[in-house]
Amino acid sequence: MSEALIFSIEEFSVHDGPGIRTTVFLKGCPLRCEWCHNPEGQRFENEIVKSQTGCANCGACVTAGGGRLDEKSVDVCPNRLLRMSGEPYTPERLLQRLYRLLPILNEAGGGVTFSGGEPLAQPDFLCECLDLLKGKTHRAVQTSGYCSAEEFRRVLGRSDFFLYDLKLPDPAAHRRYTGADNAPILRNFRTLSGSGTPFITRIPLIPGVTDTEENLAAAARFLRENGVRSVELLPYNRFAGAKYASVGRRYHPGFDENALPRARTALFKNAGIDAKVLWGEHID
Repeated sequence: MSEALIFSIEEFSVHDGPGIRTTVFLKGCPLRCEWCHNPEGQRFENEIVKSQTGCANCGACVTAGGGRLDEKSVDVCPNRLLRMSGEPYTPERLLQRLYRLLPILNEAGGGVTFSGGEPLAQPDFLCECLDLLKGKTHRAVQTSGYCSAEEFRRVLGRSDFFLYDLKLPDPAAHRRYTGADNAPILRNFRTLSGSGTPFITRIPLIPGVTDTEENLAAAARFLRENGVRSVELLPYNRFAGAKYASVGRRYHPGFDENALPRARTALFKNAGIDAKVLWGEHID
C-alpha cells in the first residue's frame, strides 16, 4: 500500500477542471520554479510551517524539539502557530474523505483533481487513487508533465482530463528558471496531444521570463504544431513570496516581481489559437 503527504485539500474549487471540484495537493516537486507560490509543497519530506504573526518568543517550541523545530514543537506552541506542512494519506484513507462530496461534485459536473507539488512525482499513489475513483467521478490531473514517458503513460490511461503547464519551450531558459530540463515535459505533451484525452494547456505569465514575445511566440508555435487551438494564461501572483518565511526560506526571484506581465494574446491569435487570460493583473 502506497502513502503520500498531502499539504492541502481544497473543496468546491472552480478553477481546477470542469465543474465544481475537490483538489488534492500532493507534497513534493522535482522542479524549483522561481515563481512558485506553494513553497510548502516543494519538498517531499514533512516540515514545519510557522505563522509569522503572534509569536510570543517563549522558546517552548525549540525546547521541545531539542534545539530545533519538529513535530514535538507543534503540540507545545501556546498560540498554535505551528503545523506540519503535510499529512500522510493512503489512497484508501484519502478516498474515504473524498467520497462524502462525490454526489455534490458529480451533480455539478465536476470531480476530483490531483495537483501539487507535482502529482506525477508519486505515480504509484496517484494511480491507485485514480483507480479507486474510476466510475465514481470525473478524474483530472494538474501537472507540469515532468516525469518519465512510462510514468506519464500510466497516469494518462487512468485520467479523464489534464491541466498541463507549459512554461518555457527553450531548454536553457527552462533550466535557468525551474532547475530542470524541459525535454520530458515537451515529450509528454506530445503524447498527451495525440492521445485523445481532453486537456487544457496553461502558461504562467511571469514578468520578463515567460511573458516575453520570444517565449510566447515559441509556445504558440509549439501548440500549433501539436494541434492545440486554445490556451489559458495565468498572470503572476504577486503575493507568491509571502509564504516562504513560514517554511524558513527566503524568496528572491530573478525577475521584477512588481512588474505587470504581458499576455500578448495577439501572438496566439495569429497562430490560430484562442488565448484566455484567467485572472490577475496584466497588460495585453
